[in-house]
Formats: sequence, C-alpha cells, structure tokens
Amino acid sequence: MDFNYLAELLFPDVTETPDDMEAKFPRRDLPEGAIVSRMAPSPTGFVHLGNLVQGLTSERLTHQSGGVLFLRVEDTDAKREVPGAVEILINSLKHYNITFDEGATIDGDNGIYGPYRQRQRKDIYHVFAKKLVSEGKAYPCFCTEEELAAIHEAQEAEKTNFGYYGKWAKYRDASIETIEENLKKGMPWVLRFHSEGSIENKIKFTDLIKGNLELTENDIDHVLLKSDGIPTYHFAHAVDDHLMHTTHVVRGDEWLPTLPFHLQLFFALGWKPPKYLHIGPLMKMDGESKRKLSKRKDPELALTFYQEIGYPVEAVYEYILTVLNSNYEDWRRANPFADTNEFKFSYKKMNPAGSLFDEDKLRDVSKEVISKMTAERVYELALAWAKLYDVDFAEKLEANPDFAKAILAIGRGGKKPRKDFAVWSELKAHMAFFYDAYFKVEAEYPDFDKADIDGIIKDYIDIYAENDEQTVWFDKIKALAEKYGFCPDTKQYKANPDAYKGHVGDVSMILRVAVTGRQNSPDMYEVMRILGKEKVSLRLANAAK
Repeated sequence: MDFNYLAELLFPDVTETPDDMEAKFPRRDLPEGAIVSRMAPSPTGFVHLGNLVQGLTSERLTHQSGGVLFLRVEDTDAKREVPGAVEILINSLKHYNITFDEGATIDGDNGIYGPYRQRQRKDIYHVFAKKLVSEGKAYPCFCTEEELAAIHEAQEAEKTNFGYYGKWAKYRDASIETIEENLKKGMPWVLRFHSEGSIENKIKFTDLIKGNLELTENDIDHVLLKSDGIPTYHFAHAVDDHLMHTTHVVRGDEWLPTLPFHLQLFFALGWKPPKYLHIGPLMKMDGESKRKLSKRKDPELALTFYQEIGYPVEAVYEYILTVLNSNYEDWRRANPFADTNEFKFSYKKMNPAGSLFDEDKLRDVSKEVISKMTAERVYELALAWAKLYDVDFAEKLEANPDFAKAILAIGRGGKKPRKDFAVWSELKAHMAFFYDAYFKVEAEYPDFDKADIDGIIKDYIDIYAENDEQTVWFDKIKALAEKYGFCPDTKQYKANPDAYKGHVGDVSMILRVAVTGRQNSPDMYEVMRILGKEKVSLRLANAAK
C-alpha cells in the first residue's frame, strides 16, 4: 500500500506539516525542574470534588516548581456538553482559588499555545492524523453501527475480548481500491490506530503516585478521529500535551486502563510521553465498608454542595491538603497560623489507593479555620454567602455592620477561640437571638421556684448597668444569688449543696435564658453589652411577665 497516497486521499486539504506545528508551539522558556501541567475537564456542567483534588494537586506541583498550570477544555464529545458548562467550570475552580497561568477563559483564550478548546484545534489534529496514515500507523474504517454491533455479538458468543482488533478489524488491511470506492460512495469513516500490540505482552511503567506498574499491552485499533473529523480524547490529549509541552499529567486512576494505548500513541508519533500521576478515588464509609463517592448517591461529591452550605474556601482547601498529603496535619500543628502556600506539597505523600472523605473531619477543619479569622473577615464571607442563599439574613447583617461584627468578635482570638459553627449556613442560628426578628425563647428555665425566677429577673433589671466592668457585673449577679438563697461561690456550693437552693451558675442560667432564649450562648457579659441596656431590660421584663 502506498501510505503517502492514502494520506493525501484522506486529508487533501492538510498542507501544514508536523514541523510547522512544532514551530508554531515552541518549547517553553522555564527554569530547570519547572512542572507544566493542566486541568482538562469535559464541559458536562458537573464540577465535582475530584476536579478540585486534581486541580489542587496540579496547582501545587506547578506553582511550587516555578512552572505553569493551564486550563484546557476537552469538548470533543459534543453529546455530553452542557450549555454554559465552561463558564460553570471556570467559575467553580476560581471560587476555590485554582488559578491558571494560561488557557481557556470565559471570554476566550489566554496564552500562545491555544486554542485551548479541543474542538477548535481540529486542523492541528489532522496534521498528525495525516502523518500517522502516511507511516502506516492509522487507517480509515467504514464499519457501520450495525456492523460493529454484530462484531460485539460474535465476540460475546466466542467469549473473547471485546474490541476492534485482529480478525475483527475488518478494514485494517483494506485495499486502496476498496477505500477509494467507499470514499467515492460518500461512506462515512473514522480513522483508527493501527495497533502492533498484543495482550500476550506486558509493559512496565512507573507512575509517580502508583509506583512501578506492569500493564497489558494494547491490541485494540482505537478510533483517533470520529466521522465528523473531531478527535477522540485519546488522540487529542496526546497531541495537545506534546504541543503544549505538558511535563506531568495528573488525572484519576480510572484512566489507568487506557495508559498502554496513550503510551503507544506518543511512541507512534515519535514523542516522549509526559510523566503520569494517577490519583486514587475519593471514598467514604458505607456501613462497615468503603466505596467510591457517587454522583447519584452522594451530594457532597458536587462542588456546589460546599458553596451552598457555606464552607469557606480556605477550609475546603485546607481539608483537601490533609487528604492528599499524609504529613500536612503534622505541618499544620507545627505552623498553626502559617499560609498554606508555605507547605511543601509532594506527590510522594499521596496515597496510591485513594483517600477517605470524612465530612465530620471537614467540619472540624472548617471550625478551626473560621476560629482563626478576624470578625471582619467572617462578616465579609458570611455576608457574601447570605446574599446568594439567605437574602433576609444578608439584609440583617448589612443593616448594622458594626453590630454584626461585634457579635462575631465574641470569643475570637486568643489561645482558645470559640468554634461555634463550621459553615455560613449555621451562622444565622448562632446569631439569631441578637436580632428581634429571629429571637425566641427556645430553652427551659432551670428547675427552681417560679417566684424566685421572676424575682431574680425583675431585680436584675434594676441593677444591670451596661458600662460595668466584668468583675463588677459578675459581683452583682453573685449578690443577687445570695439574696435569693443561692450560693455565690460554686466551690462552696459543692462542699455543702443542701444549704442552698442552687449556686450562682444557676442564677446566671436564668438570666441567660431570659436574655437569649437559650441555655448555651457566648459570654453573657459580652452578649448583654452588645445588646445594650434597653434591649436587655425589655427582654428581662417580657420574661418576668
């Protein structure tokens, strides 16, 4: 067969050469050791936690090495593409601080290695498709869907491996006459790879996360170009990663079975393949066993879940680092206030088998992260969340920013800051009793005589002064406790409980319920000071009615 003739027959309009492409996409001028990686998701409209795990891994490896991270949209499968998905994808990743040095943007492309949307790179792929045909490494296949289905049924009957290979590859050795005749008839065709592999052979490969692997060689004549001339992911990623000078490919380990074919493609094209890092799946406990997070079963797989509930970006980012690098938590304990960028991320610390997702641990991490924020930062982030998901609460926060920030400042700072909430959606309930529109008495008073409870509340109205120092404020409560037969000292009470109705803590609880409607609330001295004498007195008066 004259393969050059076949190449011209199939791609008569392709005039550029592989050398032209190499000149168009020159090597990157980067320091030695710099990593170039990419995120290359499909625009399906569903952005999941796995995207963030992959993105954070790629982002850390590239930026810590002085390299480049770019975004490439792999939109070769038009059937799966969802309108607006690219914008959703870019905005979701941006929300989680995955910053790209170049690539696809909402407004177009940023960078000299584009286009960064694969459907726009059709002409580039055809240059290399023509090269493979001219070297006898690819050929046209005119099989119909019905013929392919018949091959599948026959393979099933023979209990042999499925696929287009060997004796099942009907057009692998078709004559040039047959090909020309079919083309003249206008028969649609796909371009297939001419595999020289055998399942009897093994290839050895070192994955940077999985370690040394032994994989079965690929013997399938996979499709390179579909009938519309658009490439499959397999062909497109090889061409793109070479021309964009990708040094490291980070992806989920569900792609491992395709690795032998991908390596075949790089070698067939005469290129050195990039290094691969296949990340294990995110798993969760389901009863006594582990399973992969599922789009159908687990809402926490979608990134929108964390935004809607109100996890701070910093908390999700921090948690993912604990999942990905086994030494991160030790580093954080030693550096409690350090920026996460100071942590030296390493793929060598990633679990080859995958990681267990634990939302309880995420909540703990989030509480810790929020506890270290200033009141101003908490207000800013909570307000931004509320504007999207709780407009009424946002209006309350915006109506008096100083009031809201004073509330958020209670117990903040110091060696043991309060950790009352993990997500912004819990903040409204935490702050509700400060706002008259949300205030309600939810808790029972301690089990004491109602006359004593009413008397304590009424008397406190007369003695409360919002400008009292905290010691003076508490001395007044102790005096009130003693007046009603409660012990003013808890240690003294424990030594002789039968001598008293209760202790000063019980009196404080009575006032707490009257003012906040709860038995659990932040420091009451600060709560009363923020509410102000007028509001405190009104609530006490209403409670004593």
